[in-house]
Amino acid sequence: MAKDEPGGAPGQGAQSRCGFIALIGAPNSGKSTLVNRLVGAKVSIVTHKVQTTRARLRGVAIEGESQLVLVDTPGIFAPKRRLDRAMVETAWGEAQNADIVVVLIDSQKQLNDETESILANVAELELPRVLALNKIDRVDKSSLLALAEDATGRASFDRVFMISALEGEGVDDLKQYLAQALPKGPWLYPEDQIADLPLRQTASEITREKLILRLHQELPYASTVETTSWREQADGSIRIEQTIYVERDSQKKIVIGAGGRTIKEISMAARKEIGELLGVPAHLFLFVKVRGRWGDDPERYREMGLEFPKS
Repeated sequence: MAKDEPGGAPGQGAQSRCGFIALIGAPNSGKSTLVNRLVGAKVSIVTHKVQTTRARLRGVAIEGESQLVLVDTPGIFAPKRRLDRAMVETAWGEAQNADIVVVLIDSQKQLNDETESILANVAELELPRVLALNKIDRVDKSSLLALAEDATGRASFDRVFMISALEGEGVDDLKQYLAQALPKGPWLYPEDQIADLPLRQTASEITREKLILRLHQELPYASTVETTSWREQADGSIRIEQTIYVERDSQKKIVIGAGGRTIKEISMAARKEIGELLGVPAHLFLFVKVRGRWGDDPERYREMGLEFPKS
């Protein structure tokens, strides 16, 4: 309950704060890991493959009387395909509409063309900006000050934090700062809600994560997962059907694997996590279909919550 309003609804008091915080950065800078750490639960999938995050996802965290709506955006990079452009446009659109922007930089990589371009664009945003140098547990501390100086010389920031999203180092300080920097206002989500994705889409994302983790280098970039059926059974369990779309027959064979072994492993891993999320048994049935050039199909973009680029 809000401290300034005993007996009142949480997040509705005069001291309540709430706002949108866009996390932007190059692919694999640690945005999804940081969102999960700040929320205190897994709401965004995490893999070692770049551009894992495609659609905009909002994680919801509570700190004192503040509700932080954390927008996990796709990594910003030089787009080559229509899907790439949709992802990058989504990231910048979220940054422009946020109350605060947090720029994540992988401190192992220092500044490169991607991060320099991001900083140049961030410098044009007229809103509070925070710099977070991530993965500091993997670098020599003496290099961090030079990196911070280089980055802040390209775009001014209200605060700079040095963190390890994976290990949690420095994340509490960042969270407390963001909580106090948000505008005053009522909370937008119930106290117990930690993400805004529908369960069907969350289930699709879980399966896509297992697909990436299982295949990694073999996995075709042009693949996606959609939940096509969701039915509650008489015993309270959920029967879920999902379709994995690829662009060619050769990709379909990779996903299915010899004797169906690969897709069975993916299904088992996804079913376990989806069941834990739902709190009831989940029966997951996966299908693989070839849909040529699905990356040019507007309906697929709507499924992912992306705007379809016209060109």
